[in-house]
Amino acid sequence: MRTGILFALAVLAGAAAHPADLPDNLRLPPGFRAERLVSVPGARSMALGEQGTLFISTRQAGSVHAVTDPFGRNPQVRTILSGLKMPNGVAFRNGTLYVADQTRLLAIKGAESAASPAAPEAIADLPFKNALHSWRYTGFGPDGLLYISIGAPCNVCDEADFGQIIRMRPDGSAREVVARGVRNSVGFDWHPRTRELWFTDNGRDMLGDDEPPCELNRLARNGEHFGFPFCHGSATRDPQFGSARSCGEFTPPSRALGPHVAPLGMRFYDGRMFPKRYRNQLFVAEHGSWNRSKGAGRTGYRVMLIRFDKGAEPGYEPFIEGFLDGDTVRGRPVDIIVAPDGALLVSDDAAGAIYRVTYTGRR
Repeated sequence: MRTGILFALAVLAGAAAHPADLPDNLRLPPGFRAERLVSVPGARSMALGEQGTLFISTRQAGSVHAVTDPFGRNPQVRTILSGLKMPNGVAFRNGTLYVADQTRLLAIKGAESAASPAAPEAIADLPFKNALHSWRYTGFGPDGLLYISIGAPCNVCDEADFGQIIRMRPDGSAREVVARGVRNSVGFDWHPRTRELWFTDNGRDMLGDDEPPCELNRLARNGEHFGFPFCHGSATRDPQFGSARSCGEFTPPSRALGPHVAPLGMRFYDGRMFPKRYRNQLFVAEHGSWNRSKGAGRTGYRVMLIRFDKGAEPGYEPFIEGFLDGDTVRGRPVDIIVAPDGALLVSDDAAGAIYRVTYTGRR
């Protein structure tokens, strides 16, 4: 059915990069380089179609875009959906694009066809209370099911049907909760070998500049509870809810990330372009803090590398920096995917860009 959405094929006028703009100021390890692939204002989550189309959501504009021939000489950006309510999650499977906005999951069959894609169809309702943390993240798991994050509608609260990651069949049926106690996950992926779900989670605000940490979590079994709103990180009890439960009752994070860094999209590297030491390691986009005091300085605004060859606790080191210049924000990384040739694609909603990161050094 039609959903009141404008379904358009207008070509976007991409903003030109200036000499001092990103990606010129980005800093990467030796042998790596970044280039601006396309310009898409407010670029957020990404998904690749089976015919090579790159789909990009834009939370503020309420639009979803399709980039045809994204790795060719003349990529074209089309607006395929507009008028949505803060769409963020996009996923693709068997010719169909799935888009999650605040209140529903939409399916667009034949989305890679510029001539005759189907009209968007609402296949599932999603819990909604208010705008806070209502930007969903979506992705298909190795089990063929569609996973969707349902953020808490608050800084800290205990609300039924929120603070979860759910999954369902591609037709919207057989919905179930797989993870609870998750404040706001805006990125997840499955380990290439173990097939376990890993996800980022944004820590609560207003406990100071350096507490609590944001989190990287691993789901070992369905139904695990990761602590929110009772416990943050491994052992920080919430001032309001912490007396009700012990932190020992919950699954602790696999890795504590920086405070207020706002980790969003993440991707295990399964390509072949980068050196072997990057294989099956994890890249995480840290969108950056907004609520640290001026004297404390901003945190995040970078792409981090999580290494799983550093002992019991995964390593945590910068991979791309330069989104922050002193206290000036030049960009904010959002999502990460691996291109078919092994390059890394990184979206940036502040600079309105998709960057392509390649390796040209010695192996």
